[in-house]
Amino acid sequence: MDDVFRYIDTHRDRFVGELCTLLRQPSISAQNVGVSECAELVRRYVGEAGAEARVIPTPGYPVVYGQVPAPGAGRSVLIYGHYDVQPPEPLELWETPPFEPSIRRGRIYARGAGDNKGQLFAHLKAVEAVLRTRGRLPLTLKMCFEGEEEVSSRNLPGFVSAHRELLAADVVYASDGPMHPSGPTVYFGCRGLLYLELIARGAARDLHSGNYGGVAPAPAAHLTRGLASLWARRGKVAVAGFYDRVRKPSPADRRVLRAIPFDAESVRADLGLPPETAAAGRAYYRRLLMQPNLNVAGLTSGYQGPGSKTIIPRVARAKLDVRLVMDQDPDEIEEKIHAHLKRHGFGDIEVKRLGAVPPSRTPVDHPYGQAVVRAVTRAWGRRPVLFPNLGGTIPDYLFTRGLGLPSIWVPYAPHDEANHAPNESITLEGFVNGIRSTAAALFEIAAA
Repeated sequence: MDDVFRYIDTHRDRFVGELCTLLRQPSISAQNVGVSECAELVRRYVGEAGAEARVIPTPGYPVVYGQVPAPGAGRSVLIYGHYDVQPPEPLELWETPPFEPSIRRGRIYARGAGDNKGQLFAHLKAVEAVLRTRGRLPLTLKMCFEGEEEVSSRNLPGFVSAHRELLAADVVYASDGPMHPSGPTVYFGCRGLLYLELIARGAARDLHSGNYGGVAPAPAAHLTRGLASLWARRGKVAVAGFYDRVRKPSPADRRVLRAIPFDAESVRADLGLPPETAAAGRAYYRRLLMQPNLNVAGLTSGYQGPGSKTIIPRVARAKLDVRLVMDQDPDEIEEKIHAHLKRHGFGDIEVKRLGAVPPSRTPVDHPYGQAVVRAVTRAWGRRPVLFPNLGGTIPDYLFTRGLGLPSIWVPYAPHDEANHAPNESITLEGFVNGIRSTAAALFEIAAA
């Protein structure tokens, strides 16, 4: 890889300048700001890297597709990424404007720098480096860059279903999310997500609490009692059957979990938690990655302004997110929550589904995964930290379940990239080593 890596080092400044051009183009999918224009810019960069490039419409924002054929090659890889970004607000907390990239302290600061334009662009520059030095790729390469990841990839399932032949490959390689604080990272899937809204209703209008308190229904109290019933002691979910299908970690999973660096004191300090908080030892990552969780993401009812207002609110709402692990099913878990509420006297609480994504995993000892580990080791000069899966949720199931492919994720952004927050960034080291990682992965996968 010496010739490819030399090309990357020689053209590093140009690569950074081109990335800054991409970062200047807004692509806020939640607000329909600049997304189509950004798709055209990405298509141009895909073409300049040496791929056949086109923009494919969807019912929402378009997918940018690229392909580099390799006649006679025995392998093919599909690279996934997204070019849309989160809204930049609150603007006043940015040190520099979100769509005016700034390089300082060894980082590029801009909305999308880490999530996901910087990581996406690293793939393109890797393709360019290999083609300019070797004249061809060692395998057939396909690229699928969507414009709706930040709005739950709402049209990606339909796109994948309609273009199965176009996306056919041996393995999916993707870069999104942050690395572990210790350095380069490889992960093999994600937890799933079930997002629910619970609504308790009372009278037709807000009521004076002095005139009706004690005789009229109190939705906020009813809802909070219903919520409290969902948990037993020490945070264990009390919903019957919630843990029935949880897959036990394999021996390979357990080896990987034991090897993840963990500093309990650093975690506590970073989160501002008291010393007695139980976040210690091997249980931290086992619980975070291999166990499901039920969380109250939002809770609201009645008056929240300054001073007092004595009312019985007519409605109370709670948002719940349920993180799911293999082999849990979102439909089944939703049914169990319904049944639990009804069984405990809260059947009148309305439950609305706002979204669902199944969990997804590729075995950590998969041959393509080991090929990727070798590639990242070569690019960074040290072995990466391996994760069985993310604690969060990405559209990985579309590849593992929809296309039946192994899927390996290698983030290039730092652990403190501030994605979704002001002052988002990617390190120059992460960007350049990301280019090297993708380039090396093409050859390691081809030889696997």
